[in-house]
Amino acid sequence: MKKAIVLFAALGLSMIMAGTTMAQNIKIGVFDEQNVLALMPGIQKVDTLLNQYMTDSLNEQRDYAISEFKRKDSIYKADSARMNSSMKSIMQKDLADQFAKLQNWQQYQNQMMQQKQQQLLQPYYDIIGKAFQAVMAEQKYTYVFKPDALLYAEKSEELTLRVLAKMKIPLPKELEDQIKALGISTSGGITPSKAPVKH
Repeated sequence: MKKAIVLFAALGLSMIMAGTTMAQNIKIGVFDEQNVLALMPGIQKVDTLLNQYMTDSLNEQRDYAISEFKRKDSIYKADSARMNSSMKSIMQKDLADQFAKLQNWQQYQNQMMQQKQQQLLQPYYDIIGKAFQAVMAEQKYTYVFKPDALLYAEKSEELTLRVLAKMKIPLPKELEDQIKALGISTSGGITPSKAPVKH
């Protein structure tokens, strides 16, 4: 019986020691790519391109949809008395679908703008992601959370400065000074092979 107690005690002690060792190896970081995205060279062009997309594409689509609805509605009103019930039903459904699309245009426009924004931002996110992955590998972080997802971590570290240093992009002097003060190396940075795609 004493052997069993000693064995359980030894097993429990080894599990506690292993847990302590594992806890010592855990490295927690905090990172939000939006903070880096705002500092990316050329990011201001995205707003210009989105406005251009709204004007040149979405507004044109809306105007065309309105004119097509009016054209089909006037045809229906003029010819509905002479149409057979099958044709009348087809035209009524078509008009109802087009009217519903126009009624929900704002929702459609918002979806299209979000898709376009994601398309325009993706090259920037790719560059940030590459730098982030390099920092993760070099610094051996166990977990990285968004700031709003982490309530408290005693030894968490903000990774924004490390990622910015890795990217080698022009930064405000204040951020450069913070990077230097932390002793973060800017060698071996991630420089994009080409500038983000222009649309």
